[in-house]
Amino acid sequence: MLNVERTIISQYGNSATISQLIHDMNGYLDPRADFDAFYSFVWNVETAQGFGLDIWGRIVNIGRELTVPATLTYFGFNEAEPGAYTFGEAPFYVEASDATQTYRLADDAYRTLILTKALANISAVNAPTLNQLLRNLFAARGKCYVNDMGGMQLRYTFEFLLTDYEFAIMTQSGAIPRPAGVGAYVLTTDAPVFGFSEAFAAPFDQAPFIQEGASHAIV
Repeated sequence: MLNVERTIISQYGNSATISQLIHDMNGYLDPRADFDAFYSFVWNVETAQGFGLDIWGRIVNIGRELTVPATLTYFGFNEAEPGAYTFGEAPFYVEASDATQTYRLADDAYRTLILTKALANISAVNAPTLNQLLRNLFAARGKCYVNDMGGMQLRYTFEFLLTDYEFAIMTQSGAIPRPAGVGAYVLTTDAPVFGFSEAFAAPFDQAPFIQEGASHAIV
């Protein structure tokens, strides 16, 4: 119990009525539960929930909602557009289409994104740091790493397919930094693919080439 007598002016310290009122008020309005709730739901990023994480997102400048182009299917040849549909199953491609999807991250996913952005805000932008950010953000998802491609270009390589919201985090959120003046893009592949064994790829007749559409520039 708090030492509530310390809140009473000394000249009233011997007043039984005032002392009893103060003790009763302390019992009715004990703020410690509110302080504990504030710490758990807002102050501690590891346990924060809902609006508490939204506050942390504003602090590190990363939003909970991500907007990406909608995944649409069109009429066409499968060789030219993997996943295209035949007659009577999909519409023609519309060049002016700007359909989008908005993803609102759940608390756990948003917490990971906040911590990643917080680390990015205070870290040097080099390969070891970027690799650590990827490991934090995609823990247990598979192998992912950054490649220095030369010519002021770098590539984030994922040896697994990204979900729509993971793709949005990489290309739209701004959580993953890149050095000033350096172009960056994301390469996703559902391994194995054809290539050299040193790169964990498969030889002739055992895996396909990487599709051109697997590479996406970061905005």
